[in-house]
Amino acid sequence: MQTIYETFSREETAELGKRIGRAAQAGDVYTLTGELGVGKTVFTQGVAAGLSIEEPVSSPTFTIVQIYESGRLPFYHFDVYRIADVEEMEEIGYEDCFYGEGVTIIEWAGLIEEILPPNRKEIRIEKDLEKGFDYRRITITEVEP
Repeated sequence: MQTIYETFSREETAELGKRIGRAAQAGDVYTLTGELGVGKTVFTQGVAAGLSIEEPVSSPTFTIVQIYESGRLPFYHFDVYRIADVEEMEEIGYEDCFYGEGVTIIEWAGLIEEILPPNRKEIRIEKDLEKGFDYRRITITEVEP
């Protein structure tokens, strides 16, 4: 199943993330793709807000994973942009996050496709400058084996 949303501001993008966070359940895994500067972090901040996480959320580009445990479910935010090898994910203990009792978002998930869970939601964020500087097309696809 695929659903397409259109947002026209950072606030709308964050609000869509918030709705996703409110509906998220333990074990949900979301992959997040889109070019640099498209709003992946804004969307992720919205998901965190929807999980009732009040602390600041930023992209864990250099740490690879940031764990937030102050919300209604644990939240695992991965940014695998700098992953050179899938073995690095094993060193981090990714399986505890992907298959645990929390909610996981993985930015740049295409770089670790071989270890992604078979059940996940793929979120692609795209710009279209002809529709406005802050316009985003957000496609959410349910992936099942």
